[in-house]
Amino acid sequence: MNTPEIFWMVLTCILGIQLLFALWNVSCLPKVRSFRADKIQPPDLLVSVLIPARNERLHIEGCLESVLASDTSGFRMEVLVLDDRSEDETAAMVQAIADRDARVRLLHGVDLPEGWMGKSHACHRLVKEAEGEWYMFVDADVRLEPSAIRQTVAAGCEQGGGLVTGFPYQVTMTWMEKLVVPMMVFTIISHLPIFMIRRSSSPMFVAATGAFLLIHRSSYEASGGHAAIQAHLVDDMSLAKAVKRAGHPVMLTDVHDVTNTRMYQNGAEVWNGYKKNMYEGMGRKDLLLLGTMLMYTLMYIVPPMGLIIGLLMGSSMSVLYGLIGTLLGMAVKRVADHAGGQPWWLALLQPVSMACVIAIGLASWQAGRSGKGYVWKGRRYS
Repeated sequence: MNTPEIFWMVLTCILGIQLLFALWNVSCLPKVRSFRADKIQPPDLLVSVLIPARNERLHIEGCLESVLASDTSGFRMEVLVLDDRSEDETAAMVQAIADRDARVRLLHGVDLPEGWMGKSHACHRLVKEAEGEWYMFVDADVRLEPSAIRQTVAAGCEQGGGLVTGFPYQVTMTWMEKLVVPMMVFTIISHLPIFMIRRSSSPMFVAATGAFLLIHRSSYEASGGHAAIQAHLVDDMSLAKAVKRAGHPVMLTDVHDVTNTRMYQNGAEVWNGYKKNMYEGMGRKDLLLLGTMLMYTLMYIVPPMGLIIGLLMGSSMSVLYGLIGTLLGMAVKRVADHAGGQPWWLALLQPVSMACVIAIGLASWQAGRSGKGYVWKGRRYS
């Protein structure tokens, strides 16, 4: 047995183990619909829905309409929207809705204080005005089914406080969106033991998205809230880690069938959004990011390249192992896509998706290390 064959066998075994892990990991993800909504305690509690909005003309009406259509059996709801110095009609659109529904209140942003990230400061100010026992953070591009908030609050009540979050179904239109956006769920399903998010107090085991995040008031205060993470670019992950450090529980749930979002509108937004988050999301750790990109290259780029080279050069070994490795990689992607509600055929493009992720990851690392920073929604972050 020669060295190339040993390499291919080891790589194939690793991919097989990865597939088995992904299948098991998905089974550990609780569905938010599984929690009994009639167990919300105490009866008639107040939930504050908090929506930071900056230049959200395309989304804010749809978001608010879906929130206001929520089934509020067992709780009361207030809706606070902070217009973060938008340059479009966001504030006027929110005010028009507030004029006809007393549950909605519009807040106006101020100049960003030194040391704060834009979204964290907006969320901080929303909490200052909120009166609820639970804070339900919702991004302006998210749409909710009527049961979404009720079921999530039920999950939080069963957990006894803490933080509950989940990744909405990702609506994708352009090719860059289809290739890259569903990879968020892929990374979690492939690498993070989901059962450890609830069972372990370590902030190492955490996943969160600020697009749909519920947190109890006492847990928010114990963690220090957004004031404690004011300079963190990836605020959702930082907040979830702070909650764990404070000794409060965190739960990741499957909410894709009760929430949906189109995070980005085009390829440029996809690139800039992921570029902003990848290096920062890995704690600005060079070895972690570059090591992950190398691992992805070996596991998901080398097999299809081996298949192509094997076909061109007539190497039956490269063709065989390259094909098996490619199919295993696609199978892992399919498991993740199924968990996120994505179509089956996206898994066939898994090597292309992974190449895009690697390219964005390297761009994120370069921008972070060089000091150039990142641009998002008209603001530059370093």
